[in-house]
Amino acid sequence: MTLSAILAGLATGIMLGIFGSGGSIITTPALLYLLDIAPKSAIAMSLGIVAVTATLTALQHWRAGNVNGKVTLIFGIFGILGTYAGARLGVITPVVLQLSIFALVMYAAAWKMLRPAQPPRSAGAAAVEAAEGCTSRHCLSHVAMHGIVVGALTGLVGVGGGFLIVPALVILSRLPMKQAIGTSLAIVAVKSYAGFAGYVGDVPIDYALMAVFAAVAVVGSVIGTRLARCVSGDVLKKGFAIFLMLVATYILANQIT
Repeated sequence: MTLSAILAGLATGIMLGIFGSGGSIITTPALLYLLDIAPKSAIAMSLGIVAVTATLTALQHWRAGNVNGKVTLIFGIFGILGTYAGARLGVITPVVLQLSIFALVMYAAAWKMLRPAQPPRSAGAAAVEAAEGCTSRHCLSHVAMHGIVVGALTGLVGVGGGFLIVPALVILSRLPMKQAIGTSLAIVAVKSYAGFAGYVGDVPIDYALMAVFAAVAVVGSVIGTRLARCVSGDVLKKGFAIFLMLVATYILANQIT
């Protein structure tokens, strides 16, 4: 692996550790343009790498009590169904369409990160919402539907979907932000395994390269989890958003030319 690819692996883990999302958005372009992996293989390998990294990072959050098991189960089950279906569709979808959708997802993630932060809820309101949780049938059905939609996107273009899952958990499941990030990582891990399984056997996969990249990303996730405690999230989010827009523009330009 080149130095730039190692740095990309570290960045993958750091983003997952800090935000509970962003891993695949770095991993797929790194595999495509730094390691010259074929597009469908890059998407499949990205899912495998993020699955392993998100699992280990989620375990850190679980030990800290920041993973909601019930929400993970509901979102995860329906997410698996959507992800596997999306992966099977991804096998036969033209590469230009997959990468174009991937670039649009990157723009959406960047836009979300550049939006002004919502005013924080009071500690009392957050505690009440956390205690109430998502218990009604209406709420649970929304969580399940979101799991299917985000899962399909995960399988089709190889993104974990954490940047969609985190706000959904805050709004639909009424989880505090720290729990939303930890729970998102658990969900991303489960869905990414399903997406990877959907590609296995139909696209070439370099397992040795995946193992090395995942190992580097795991180191990055430990760093990211610690950075989240002492570095301004706003500064990191803005820098990452700019990076996403630049890479998305490059991907689209490559598909047009």
